[in-house]
Amino acid sequence: MALHHAASGEVVTLGSASGPEARSVALMKTDSFETIHLIVPAGGEIPEHMIGGSLSLCCLEGEAIIDIPGGEARMKQGDWLYLDPQVLHAIRGVTDAGLLLTVLFDRPTLHDSGSQSG
Repeated sequence: MALHHAASGEVVTLGSASGPEARSVALMKTDSFETIHLIVPAGGEIPEHMIGGSLSLCCLEGEAIIDIPGGEARMKQGDWLYLDPQVLHAIRGVTDAGLLLTVLFDRPTLHDSGSQSG
């Protein structure tokens, strides 16, 4: 079954990070970015992985730990975190946590690819 992604102008209600209805939801996706309401329950973990694009996490509810190279980042409501592409990371729920995950599918620019304009 294909995931539902919001259409332009569609209002989406983000549920709570706790309770029987708590679940992660893909909100929208284009060629350039994707947004997900990510739920990590207390004691839950998203194993170590990496993503091909730049990403940001905004903690909307609860508390989570993001394991990153060199340590860990503890996030609570209102905190925001950015990671470069291909950074190995894992996510652990300290309490039931609701995170807004945005992934930017980076594209090399002319400068990045070594090309120079006239």
